[in-house]
Amino acid sequence: MSWFNKHKDLPEFYKTYLNAFEEDIQNIESVRFVVFDTETTGLNFKSDRILSIGTVAILNFQIDISDNFECFIKQETFNPETVEIHGILKEGSLSKISEEESIKLFLGHIKNAVLVAHHAAFDIAMINEALKRLDLPKLKNQVIDTGKLHKKTKYINDSKSYSLDELCRIFNITMHDRHTASGDAYLTAILFLKLTAKLKLKHKRLRLKHFFSWF
Repeated sequence: MSWFNKHKDLPEFYKTYLNAFEEDIQNIESVRFVVFDTETTGLNFKSDRILSIGTVAILNFQIDISDNFECFIKQETFNPETVEIHGILKEGSLSKISEEESIKLFLGHIKNAVLVAHHAAFDIAMINEALKRLDLPKLKNQVIDTGKLHKKTKYINDSKSYSLDELCRIFNITMHDRHTASGDAYLTAILFLKLTAKLKLKHKRLRLKHFFSWF
């Protein structure tokens, strides 16, 4: 089956998302990083569902508060035991949208940005499972995990998995709105900039490849 026949029936919003990757990134200062987080009904990316998505963008290594995204998703699957952590009720007063609409808006927001998240594999898996339920391909974006990036800046193969709380304490980041998607995205954005500052000390000219490979 040709690429065209395979993709001709994709919805327009996903085609628009794919077209964003035709843009060539010229230098590190022009890279748009989108830091994101998901709050979920649990930790099983197959059976659990996304409750909310929050993002904040970074351009030229500065947080752009105006470039953000937040949504809350209507729930059929719900785990009341996790409400104590994220505070999101199945009903409540929050305005909620469908999973399909949330994914459509999320892709429209991130475009070809480099995604940043703490323990990113889980958040990416949750988004990809939502895409799969919509019969859509996986995310195409490059992804940076701040947990792994922290280890890179230390030049050691540390087997410890540092939580966001632990790294916020290590880097003296005041924790506000913890366990909300937008709040955790903002904390992760600050952490990312602090880790990036350490990378800049190690390299005369910082390149995107430095975020993905061991030095």
